[in-house]
This record gives sequence, structure tokens and C-alpha cells, in this order.
Amino acid sequence: MKIAVIADIHANVLALEAVLADLKHEAPDLVVNLGDCVSGPLWPEETACLLRDLEWPTVRGNHDRVVVAGNVPPTNRTDSFTCGRLSSESLDWLSGLPPVIELEDDILLCHGTPEDDQAHLTEVIADGRLTLARQETIAGRLEGVQAQLIFTGHTHIPRLVRLPAKPQIILNPGSVGLSGYLDDLPVPHVSEAGTPHARYAIAEKTTAGWRFDLRAVTYDWDMAAAEALKNGRPDWARALATGFYE
Repeated sequence: MKIAVIADIHANVLALEAVLADLKHEAPDLVVNLGDCVSGPLWPEETACLLRDLEWPTVRGNHDRVVVAGNVPPTNRTDSFTCGRLSSESLDWLSGLPPVIELEDDILLCHGTPEDDQAHLTEVIADGRLTLARQETIAGRLEGVQAQLIFTGHTHIPRLVRLPAKPQIILNPGSVGLSGYLDDLPVPHVSEAGTPHARYAIAEKTTAGWRFDLRAVTYDWDMAAAEALKNGRPDWARALATGFYE
């Protein structure tokens, strides 16, 4: 069983297309999408149309939730841009996404934590940046969750964590479409992948157990950065082109 895991596309259809091309060589049995699909100053509707046709199992991200709720204030520049460019068909598709999906083989899909799409599962904020949390902190966020394998996104940082007590393995594939960002919640902090590549992951069940491959795919990130700049977002342009927010 080979599963491709993607997350946090954020309307970057160029990065998504590059990942799709790479997946042709991998030939996974299943592709799953961990949310935050179309929110960004890039190509929201084009990304939504592609994802609707692919029909992957997809969970709702925090930005997906905000966009579907509507009435996004102009001060939320990312989600308000997105709301104004999505068709009714794409909004209907987003509104139907579940917050959590449970798969066979004891696998759980979520965006942030199983209980909160805006919370970090394996990170804490220290000195304004995301860093790996302690084992007991991560375990506490999974209290009551029995799944052996948890796929999560939200932080945009590729991560593989094993909690030995159960044991449980947590896989964050990183972000397909946005390699750095600034967030004000719960307190201001930045996330940076360090390169502009489109990230995804492969999880494969073998006779020896699960094996994992964190992938980094080249695409035309300069074109994506130019689109963000055209749409008034130099902060996104910098992150897309470099993998660093600051």
C-alpha cells in the first residue's frame, strides 16, 4: 500500500501540477489531501477545479473553513482575495470537506490536530518561530486518538515524529504551495521551510512496516512569486521565491 500525502496547496496550481507530474513516477495507490487547498493570492479557482476533478480524500483546513463561512473582512487579505475568485461549484466543494478522515490501516487525516484545524500538532512557538514540541506535549494533543498513523499539515514544515509509547507516527508532508508564512495566531510567528520547493510525502506499507519518503519537487516558483507580487503580496512573493519569510 503506497499513499501520497499532500497538504497546504494554497492556490499554487503551478506547484500542484509539478507534484502531479512527480506522482506519475511514484504511482501511489491513493493520494490524500490535508487541506488549505485554495486560499492565497495566486490561482484559487484553477486550483479548486483541478482538485475537484481529482476527487482525492480531502480534509478541511482552517483557511478552507474561513473561506466557506464567507463575510471575510478585507483585513484578511489572503482569504478575502480567495472568496472573490471562487465559483459557486468550488465553494460547494469546499463546504463539503470533513474536518477529519479515518482510513483503513489505522490512519487518521487532519489538518492541524484532530480537534482543532488551527492548532499545531508537533510544533510549539518559541522566539516567534515554530520548533519541534516535546514528546509529552505532542502526546497530550493526541489524547484519546488511537490511530497508529496520523497525517497532518498546517505548519508547512516537513516532519516525521514517532511517539514510542503507543507507538504512533505523525507525518507532516510540508506545503505543496507555500514555503513560508507569517501568522498572528495564537501569537505572531513565522514558518519557513528553507527552500522554495513543492513538498509532499510518500508513506508505503511494507512487510517490515511503514516507510516514509519526504519529497521536494522543483517547479517555476519565480512565476508563482511574480503572480503574488502582481496581486499585491510581496510577502508571499518573497516566501515563494526563497523558502524564507524574513
